[in-house]
Amino acid sequence: ARSSSTLRALAIFAAAAVLFQASPGFVGVAPRGALQSTLALQATATAETMGKAARSAEEAVPTSPRWAPGWLTLGRALLVMGAGVSGAAVVGLRPGVGRPEARISCRALQTGLVGLPNVGKSTMFNALTQSGKAEMKNMPFSTIEPNIAKAPVPDARVDRLAALSKSGRVVHEMVEYVDIAGLIKNAHKGEGLGNQFLSTIRNVDAIVHMVRCFEAPEIVHVDISLDPLRDAETITLELVLADYDQCEKRMKKNEKDVRGKVPGADKEQSALAKVLALFEVGKPARMAVLTEDERAAVKHLGFITMKPMIYAANVAEDELAEGNAMVEKLRTMAAESGDQVVIVSAAVENELVGLGAEERAEYLESLGVTETGVQRLTRATYEMLHLRTYFTCGPEETRAWTIREGWKAPKAASVIHTDFEKGFIKAATVDYETFVKFGSEEEAKKAGKLRYEGKEYVVQEGDVMHFLFK
Repeated sequence: ARSSSTLRALAIFAAAAVLFQASPGFVGVAPRGALQSTLALQATATAETMGKAARSAEEAVPTSPRWAPGWLTLGRALLVMGAGVSGAAVVGLRPGVGRPEARISCRALQTGLVGLPNVGKSTMFNALTQSGKAEMKNMPFSTIEPNIAKAPVPDARVDRLAALSKSGRVVHEMVEYVDIAGLIKNAHKGEGLGNQFLSTIRNVDAIVHMVRCFEAPEIVHVDISLDPLRDAETITLELVLADYDQCEKRMKKNEKDVRGKVPGADKEQSALAKVLALFEVGKPARMAVLTEDERAAVKHLGFITMKPMIYAANVAEDELAEGNAMVEKLRTMAAESGDQVVIVSAAVENELVGLGAEERAEYLESLGVTETGVQRLTRATYEMLHLRTYFTCGPEETRAWTIREGWKAPKAASVIHTDFEKGFIKAATVDYETFVKFGSEEEAKKAGKLRYEGKEYVVQEGDVMHFLFK
């Protein structure tokens, strides 16, 4: 094991095992027979055997020459690849069968909760994620380090499909929430926790701007008095000013590229000019009317105010159904920039955490609503980001998958595993309502309602699918 020839032979042996196990031409379908189980066992056994070989080789060469780690790395890479390719034919059958799915094409949606200190962000964060991570105090800046946690996307359709399919496991999609430190005036200059806040918020996909719309003298307000419009404008202005500084610096740097006729520089400069004009009057970048080329040219800059935003009007418990005058004023202001306002009550969400299903339903009914603020907020976020959900279901597992609006079947399949996209043949598809009506894919097929869609099919909201691939 100390010679390069031995290590080279080990690596070649691993590669040969990979090629032998990866059976070209195998077509994955729903796991209904013994063949799939046999393949799964073979793939698992091969992976374990090859893994032991890698560990043995590594232990045998603790004092090998400098070239040895390179060969060992190659050997380990081939072994890992072997396990992956061996399992590829298995994982392609249906989610929940074979090795764990690799979420490569579509990561968890990350939503940042922002607002002034003491507006209910941390209360809402704890209610959303049921994590208890965010410390809640009646004082500004009780949140210093951003709290991050994932929460399942509430979707009754997933549970209904799981019940019909008698699934052993139910997996909802996940949203990752970030509770970001409270922002104050002049945060773009670093005041308060401004610098930390701005660096964190640049990484999120969407922003939920929490605005306090309830009277509570006992809860400290950072500006003493309560004024939702002023509070919202304070946050917006700080984000605009942070983007303004970045935009101005980029324009000066990009002028040289424009003169040098660097490809794309003129499009970027044009977009920057439009965005800067908005910044100068305190308006967010998302209001800019840009061509597709211009939008693509400035995407890499990650302007905070280019991110989609929802205003979450935090109201008292008894105002959750209809809101109040403060909410209406906030809606009027938000409409100017095309933003949406969702009424939530952090206090209500906090109460719901400890209740059972029946108690939750009774409590919500007493408030005059049928869904929670969390559900409203999640649905609004999905619509804002043009996201869609499709489902896979069976005895092993029912799962929701998030994709972008307009994705075709092969691309949608890639969120389960990239092998699904690469070897895509067709997708057995039935819409959610039809599936529920007939009770299963098999019954829908007997009724002539199951469709086999090809590569050009655009996946629709609520499709129930399984994929056939090579």
